[in-house]
Amino acid sequence: MGNPLFRKAAFAVALTMTACSPPLAFGATPEAVVAAPDRSEADRQSDSTREPVKLLQFIGATPGWHVLDMAAGAGYSTELMARAVAPDGKVFAQSGRLSDKLAERLKTSAMANVELIVTPADNLSSPSLKNLDLVTFLFGYHDTTFLPVDRAKMNKAILDALKPGGLLIIADHSAKPEDGANVGKTLHRIAEKTLRSEVEEAGFVFVAEGDFLRHPEDERTTPSSQNPASVDNFILKFRKP
Repeated sequence: MGNPLFRKAAFAVALTMTACSPPLAFGATPEAVVAAPDRSEADRQSDSTREPVKLLQFIGATPGWHVLDMAAGAGYSTELMARAVAPDGKVFAQSGRLSDKLAERLKTSAMANVELIVTPADNLSSPSLKNLDLVTFLFGYHDTTFLPVDRAKMNKAILDALKPGGLLIIADHSAKPEDGANVGKTLHRIAEKTLRSEVEEAGFVFVAEGDFLRHPEDERTTPSSQNPASVDNFILKFRKP
């Protein structure tokens, strides 16, 4: 039966360890992921313009998925995906270079299932990037219009990284249709029609569009960073046949 005093002490230690452990929300509902108390205050402030609950609902990722987050930046969306697919899923964070903010975020327990891949956006040759369930590309596609990136090659590489039926989610700041891909550097925007055409040309099939980031009052003539709360953004879902 064992010493009852020992069992009582061990139980108390277990309770203490549980209480001291960070209250992470892994593989939970979108609402629970976003409400996780260990998320940073900076991320919570970004939530007002990023609509993370609606984003996660639109994406539909589930525990166990393998995900590539393109243009990971500071890792806001990377962490959301890491929480959504944990504990058995995996997220690959692609970046042309490792930012200080992403480096710090990678040290947190919420990012335990994230692997950093420092590589150009059009060079996804890592053996890990195969048979993926999902690729997310959130607010970074427009940057490829003025950086030394071959977008046709990039989109084909993303297609090749996905398993059949895998999903690609792209969100970006909306430009006027006539501006196409010509205002990426000046306004940090891209026309939705242009982006969709480029992605479909690579072989993707359009699935759905979300309207939860839309701001039709935006005249789309100013830089997207000027007033983020009122910028018109689009989000598109594609599928690999």
